[in-house]
Amino acid sequence: MSHERTASLPPGIVVGPAWGYGPTERYTALAERFRPVFARIREQSVKREIERRLPYEEIGWLREAGFTALRVPRDYGGSGATLPELFELLIELSEADSNITQALRAHFGFIEHALESAPGRRETWLARLGRGELVGAAWSETGEARQSQFSTRLTHDGNRWRLDGTKFYTTGSLFADWIHVGATNARDEPVSVTIDRHAAGVDVVDDWDGMGQRLTASGTSHFTNVEVDESNIVDGRAPFSYSEAFYQLVHVATLAGIGRANAGDTAATIAARNRSYSHAASARPADDPQILQIAGRVRAHAWAAGATAAHAARAVERAAHAHARGAGDSLAVLAEAEIEVWQAQAVASQLVIDAAASVFDALGASATLRQAGLDRHWRNARTVASHNPRIYKDRIVGDFAVNGTLPLGQWRIGTPDS
Repeated sequence: MSHERTASLPPGIVVGPAWGYGPTERYTALAERFRPVFARIREQSVKREIERRLPYEEIGWLREAGFTALRVPRDYGGSGATLPELFELLIELSEADSNITQALRAHFGFIEHALESAPGRRETWLARLGRGELVGAAWSETGEARQSQFSTRLTHDGNRWRLDGTKFYTTGSLFADWIHVGATNARDEPVSVTIDRHAAGVDVVDDWDGMGQRLTASGTSHFTNVEVDESNIVDGRAPFSYSEAFYQLVHVATLAGIGRANAGDTAATIAARNRSYSHAASARPADDPQILQIAGRVRAHAWAAGATAAHAARAVERAAHAHARGAGDSLAVLAEAEIEVWQAQAVASQLVIDAAASVFDALGASATLRQAGLDRHWRNARTVASHNPRIYKDRIVGDFAVNGTLPLGQWRIGTPDS
């Protein structure tokens, strides 16, 4: 039996959500709290990009709405969101402005660190995070910095601890109340310290000049004789057990959101356009099958990137739960999650980069005007995908597939020791 379909649905019948129903039954109710804020952020996204206006105000809106405390347990003032819920909301935020998601990446990672911390530290930081306090990061170093240790040093000066050094890619620190810093102690061992962003000797500089993600404030931070509270010193590098998978999945979610923004802008531009080429297949671009094919492919790529991120988020949550309950297979579950995230990175980055480049075939020369802001999608996607290059992830996935080799864990960048 065949079913004929008209161009419109009967009264009262609507098509479901544009990108899916979300990872849990409560997701829609949770997301509705923040969607008005996302809409406000989206309204000025092109203008912010052109003017290079950093999103202080917009991050403030998210803080006030409770978005920055999503993963904080309800007992501490948060929403107690699951990891799949968090990542789906990060996709929605990235659709509004991908810069803000990356600016908050370290903050959301620090919440995971707090959740896995020892009881005293856990309670202290969850209370702060539940009140809306924000945390930035300062881990990467440039120049002759070594892979094995940080040049940023933590020293003991009489009865006080002091921090000295310079960091780059200190994303989000300009907007934060605290900065989570990687350093080396007097025994040449790695430590992490959390310092007051506004403490004496802390200088966060807005000198990020990347071609994309221009509003993330991913520049330099200088620490000169900064006093450190001993309670905010933690031995080791890794902030929480599933940190590598988590941080890279934030990038995948950011890419998926860029893909959605690109698809939405492309469709809206085509729908509004009246001019066409004399040799086009239709008088109106909105009726041109070649143009519609591009719009459809761009949307499909965005959907696939989001679905890939959602699937990987479930794997990361399994790893987090396995670690929390001390399961005997927790390391295997973690390795599985990392492999899933690396695969997601390889697929989502290619889908979104290709889609962001292809829209100019449908929109023509006027789409390249700076005031349109359409170039930001390709620049942002290309920049995000350049973090922890996917060529290495492809090789690691291949080594696992062929030889069963597990991921190495903590990523480091710098001058090799040997």
